[in-house]
Amino acid sequence: MPKLAIVYLSTQGNTKMMAEAIAEGATERHVDVKTENFYEWDPRDAAQYDAIAIGSSTFYYTMLEPIAKFIDKLVEAGVKGKLGAAFGSYGWSGEAPVKIAEKLRQGGMEVIDPVLRIQHRPTEKDLFECNRLGKDLAEKMKHR
Repeated sequence: MPKLAIVYLSTQGNTKMMAEAIAEGATERHVDVKTENFYEWDPRDAAQYDAIAIGSSTFYYTMLEPIAKFIDKLVEAGVKGKLGAAFGSYGWSGEAPVKIAEKLRQGGMEVIDPVLRIQHRPTEKDLFECNRLGKDLAEKMKHR
């Protein structure tokens, strides 16, 4: 069974809600999913998964620094050719998911477009889109 790692850093709980909805969608498509706050992940362990989705809140027009360092360590562990996704919530500008996707691509990952950006607390419609991303990831994982 394909394995999806979902790693997130959520300051207000909104990105966590997104991560959980992504996980639900992937699980519905019969993918083994582990969803944890980035503090619970070792980047070397996450690098062993078939696909990795990373989420962060936007802070001062970029991703939170701990997530940037996590991605650097993830890339060092070897993720070239793996499938990736980027997501996150924001209050004003929303650059974090775009920056995450850029870093993952620079590390050699194939990142699903578009990145998923949701302003403030996710609505039911937003969570549906997160669920859809999980399903899309699962389908792409199965056809690789």
